[in-house]
Amino acid sequence: MSEQTEVQKTKIREKGRLMSASEIERTLVRLAHEIVEKNNGGSNLGLVGIKRRGAPLAQRLAKMIEKIERHPVDAGVLDISFYRDDLTTSGPRPTVTPGTVGFDVTGRNIVLIDDVLYTGRTIRAALDALFDHGRPKSVQLLVLIDRGHRELPIEATYTGRSIPTSSREIIEVKLSEIDGQEQVLLVERVD
Repeated sequence: MSEQTEVQKTKIREKGRLMSASEIERTLVRLAHEIVEKNNGGSNLGLVGIKRRGAPLAQRLAKMIEKIERHPVDAGVLDISFYRDDLTTSGPRPTVTPGTVGFDVTGRNIVLIDDVLYTGRTIRAALDALFDHGRPKSVQLLVLIDRGHRELPIEATYTGRSIPTSSREIIEVKLSEIDGQEQVLLVERVD
């Protein structure tokens, strides 16, 4: 999940651009080919983007894989806001309707997609939410950026770029579908 909300609450200083629009595109093309190769095609494949910035990445990758394989690939969205263990919630855990993802995940090879992998807590929440929708044959993880600092034993199957960061630094992914611009920035909290 993008660190955008955290960025809005603190003063930050831009340290540099890590990826341009064309670098993001090339990275996604490479990742689409890796997915096809690892899964022996795309016939039993489903892509699930974690809301917010994982969703447009899943849609883009589905279109790329469709061009490679010459048949459609299901792509859906997973909203994990009620599954996060780092947010305080009151009342019972909400019911998730099976139609939320957009397709049946049962028996499918699912690629779970997010923009940034940091502590692993977002992915843990996403796995809980995903399994409330059905029982996939397998679940693989794709992230555009892996910045380290894991708190849970979670590792990406597919990684766009590994970018070691300090705890003061934040990776800011901007996608045209959400932000109206396309780039990955490294920013730092300023005291």
